[in-house]
Amino acid sequence: MEDEALAAAARFIDAFNAQRHEALADTLNYPHVRLANGAFTTIADREAFVERSRGGAERLREEGWHHSVVEAMEAVHVGKDKAHLAMTVGRCHADGTVYNRFDTLWIATCVAGRWGIQFRSSFLR
Repeated sequence: MEDEALAAAARFIDAFNAQRHEALADTLNYPHVRLANGAFTTIADREAFVERSRGGAERLREEGWHHSVVEAMEAVHVGKDKAHLAMTVGRCHADGTVYNRFDTLWIATCVAGRWGIQFRSSFLR
């Protein structure tokens, strides 16, 4: 279970770095919830996530984002159908310089036999 949860997170980061919005949406379970900047956002389904993800691509370009790196990831709680993942992520410029480092907590769930990320809470600013 821990390996499956960690693999789901790795698939998310890989798809995010490639900006493959459909593949990124496929790494999630729905409804997907995000807590950031003091607000909860619930994304009902894959289509809504793809639209939202495409909309964020320009903002990433504007901030000089090239890719993200997971500097640390630990499954801090693991059960048969969910795991809490504590992570430190760095956003990088093309030269690899980390310009924004933040802690984040993700919850991976197993729904209908498939592991995906269902909740993300970050200190990204």
